[in-house]
Amino acid sequence: MARQTDTTVIKKYANRRLYNTGTSTYVTLENLATMVKNNEDFVVQDAKTGEDITHSVLTQIIFEQENKGGQTLMPITFLRQLIRFYGDQMQMVIPTYLEQSMSAFSREQENFRDKVEGTMAAAPMKLMEAQVRRNTEMFRQAMAMFNPFMAGALGDGTGAKAPAPAAAGAEPQKDELAAMREELAAMRERIEKLDAKKAD
Repeated sequence: MARQTDTTVIKKYANRRLYNTGTSTYVTLENLATMVKNNEDFVVQDAKTGEDITHSVLTQIIFEQENKGGQTLMPITFLRQLIRFYGDQMQMVIPTYLEQSMSAFSREQENFRDKVEGTMAAAPMKLMEAQVRRNTEMFRQAMAMFNPFMAGALGDGTGAKAPAPAAAGAEPQKDELAAMREELAAMRERIEKLDAKKAD
């Protein structure tokens, strides 16, 4: 479904009521969830201050949906991993990675729906395998912005490593697991040194 170009303004009042200025009616979080599913663009503003509170309202919608029986999308393991990234050095990378990953998955979902007939058995697994490869590549690219060495260690998502920078007399690349361990150890050492300086 095509995304609508007009952006509806939703006003949130102190009594927590939500007012759709486009339809001049009060709406619920469930109504907003339906608007998202229908690709209707909207922003939520605090009725008193005019502050954009769209992020917190969308988060609240997800919370409500996750608490509905049989509709859980976020596994406990994923939630734990996500929480660990708050305050971590990698926090700045995660939003871009998740956004690109979900966009790619949505595109694949549309392609899958178009080709679903006659491929019900094989297509789902192929779809997931292809998505994993793309996610790995997107994460490697995100890492490259902050740590080129780690990006090279992660490879390109096909099992092959990204080419290392040319250097005279360079030793052959180590296997990616060893490279990741070395980089993590170096990062840990730097963090420990910073902590030690703060303690002094």
